[in-house]
Amino acid sequence: MFDGVFNTDYIILMAALLLIAGVVTAKFSTRLGVPALVLFMLVGMLAGSDGIGFIYFDNAKYAQLIGILALVIILFEGGLQTKWSTVKPVTIPALSLATFGVLITSAVVATAAKFILDVTWLEAFLFGAIVGSTDAAAVFAGLKNVNLKERLGATLEAESGTNDPMAVFLTISFIQLLMTDQPNYYLLVGSFFWQMGMGLLIGLALGKIAIYAINRINLDSSGLYPVFAMAFALLTYSVTALVGASGLLAVYVAALVLGNAELTYRHSIFRFNEGFAWMMQILMFVILGLLVFPVQLFQLDIIVRGLILSFILILVARPLAVFISTIGMRFDLKEKLFLSWAGLRGAVPIVLATFPMISGLSNSQLFFNVVFFVVLTSALVQGSTISFFAEKLKLSGAKKETPIHSLELVSIGKANAEVIEVEISEDNALVNLSLAEIMFPKDVLVNAIIRNGNLITPYGETRIFSGDILYVLVSKHSKQQLKNLLDQKRSEDPVLKEAAE
Repeated sequence: MFDGVFNTDYIILMAALLLIAGVVTAKFSTRLGVPALVLFMLVGMLAGSDGIGFIYFDNAKYAQLIGILALVIILFEGGLQTKWSTVKPVTIPALSLATFGVLITSAVVATAAKFILDVTWLEAFLFGAIVGSTDAAAVFAGLKNVNLKERLGATLEAESGTNDPMAVFLTISFIQLLMTDQPNYYLLVGSFFWQMGMGLLIGLALGKIAIYAINRINLDSSGLYPVFAMAFALLTYSVTALVGASGLLAVYVAALVLGNAELTYRHSIFRFNEGFAWMMQILMFVILGLLVFPVQLFQLDIIVRGLILSFILILVARPLAVFISTIGMRFDLKEKLFLSWAGLRGAVPIVLATFPMISGLSNSQLFFNVVFFVVLTSALVQGSTISFFAEKLKLSGAKKETPIHSLELVSIGKANAEVIEVEISEDNALVNLSLAEIMFPKDVLVNAIIRNGNLITPYGETRIFSGDILYVLVSKHSKQQLKNLLDQKRSEDPVLKEAAE
């Protein structure tokens, strides 16, 4: 009995220490100029048997389970934060990169892997498929602190959110081809369209159902709404995967639908998922770090072959895929160069590299070690220089607007009121107007104004300036009217006056 308790307590202690280490490394990653995901993996490698020796972990099945679960949560959070108005104009180039781009990248890398790794052509294409896609977790994290042009950032985020299914499909297909004596290629083509088509449809359907359910259900605690939303993310993935379609694509689509709808307790849902995604990102990369053995990874043979393949992936395969996939899509040379450089590899290739290990294929351990080294190289070289390249190529965009958040004070089941937080931009029609001059809708009260970090108690004569953060109490039925008022721009003064009347 005591052994069981001791083991349980030990595991909980290790989990706590690893999470603390992950949060601390994330805090210092920006100062060190190293992507957080690299530090997370290093934490896992140090805690493993070849490091300090706290944890011995070599179970590829558990690593795959944790990795896929984490990817679902990370993709869900990324989809929630993505504005459809931003993604819509770049849908075609993003999908082109997510499909044709992955195919081209995989083919080029596979050709190189055939000779560098000395494997069969099918094994080489399996390796190419594993590293063919960019990684959502790495791209979302890498772009958070980069003030990039909206179109470029949207293209990269949409690509990384939708290209994982293509890589998963290719990886599983090549594993099946390697394990089957008489493969059916027509069946694979049909499987591709089924996975992508049904993934899209189920994601749209469950996204709409989730919106209806979240807005109609009357829960006593506001903390249950984020849990309810997360349950729909897991439901979307599992239902889609069980019918043989792409669960990852469905999750991203459902999150995109949810994130662009009016939701009850929207702010609570977003903040919960942001924190949960960070936790799962830390857990995933630490676990993947534990799975690799540095003694095997940092051998001269792996280092040399890994560096050559990384060089080909970063400087040949990815640029070739970008330049071909975006022909006629109004990207100039600098933008294509940046799209090429920002194609980060991360958790997805490492998780996919566990598939051959679980299937028991020959050379699976070689593939895992080389893939891990390629990801490490991509994260270190590309991830740490994204901001630098954006500045050098002069691709920085306008300051990102702070979205209107809903800070719910009490459960809707007890009171029909919320607090809206909004940052006033320079071109907002309310700038330089006093509160008394603004005809707010009924059931609206400006509670506080934050100006230059200081709290200002608002009165009727208090004027609103650019950069002010307003906290406004509003009843639910007046929320949309208030939002329309706060969204007005200076060029739309007549609309503002009409709303005030």
